Amino acid sequence: MLVKQPPAGDGWIHEIKLDGYRIGCEIDRGEVTLLSRRSVEWTDHFPEVVGAARRLAVETALLDGEVAAVLPDGRTSFHAMQGRSGGGVTVAYFIFDLIFLDGQDLTGLFVEERKARLRKVLGPKPRAPLVYVDHVVGGGAAFFAEATRMRLEGIISKSRSEPYRPGARHRSWQKTKCQLRQEFVVGGWQASVLGGLGAMLLGYYDEAGRLTYAGKVGTGHQRQEKDLLARFAKLARATPPFEVGLPSGAAIREARWLEPKLVVEVDFIEWTPDGLRHPSFEGIREDKDPREVRAERPADER
Repeated sequence: MLVKQPPAGDGWIHEIKLDGYRIGCEIDRGEVTLLSRRSVEWTDHFPEVVGAARRLAVETALLDGEVAAVLPDGRTSFHAMQGRSGGGVTVAYFIFDLIFLDGQDLTGLFVEERKARLRKVLGPKPRAPLVYVDHVVGGGAAFFAEATRMRLEGIISKSRSEPYRPGARHRSWQKTKCQLRQEFVVGGWQASVLGGLGAMLLGYYDEAGRLTYAGKVGTGHQRQEKDLLARFAKLARATPPFEVGLPSGAAIREARWLEPKLVVEVDFIEWTPDGLRHPSFEGIREDKDPREVRAERPADER
């Protein structure tokens, strides 16, 4: 759950929010399977993670973490992950939870108990690209201020007194963002004056399940323009997919409509009545279900 400020008090631990793909790692007697949050298999995408996980001294286990590209300064970058196919990108598997271990269900344990067992599994010096995600107890405001100073994406705060809960829309796990970024569904696009990709028309699903227009993004896509246009060609449709909020006139003039099946990640400064302020495309989210894309506004601003 997104919040404007991290929770106060020592009833919470705080971790750095990572900027990659949420991945579960299932180990079964030497066989390793990597799964996205939609339970889509990603094993072939990250062979270095598979190799390192296979060497862990466990019979069976389910790890929870995030695979991310690591910049030279140590920050993670989803945008850098988009160029992974070209080589030269260092990838790590940041592991923050242990759900099952050698036949034992750990979901009933509190987070620090699970993380203590995880640390024993990984050892004092985990083999690259495996990384243990450490945390601090309490001091959420100071931790968030430091994350902001370091230009990180944000922090994740977790209740110390609740069991593991799957998913992300619950109060026991809260995220506070240093900058606004979220996923949107692409429902259409407009060509540039030169005939290429000018802007993508973005949306999200409201609580009634209606695709709601959010604005458009026209920067940051240049490196992936060819790939995006190829995807658009396969998703073309004659009518707008948006059910709520679509403007008329010049704002969507000569728009080309798409089946709402492509999810992208976008940076922006703020939500405005007219759309997104200074949005920038960060990349395609292969791991997200379009129907699960919601407007991520802090709980205390809704």
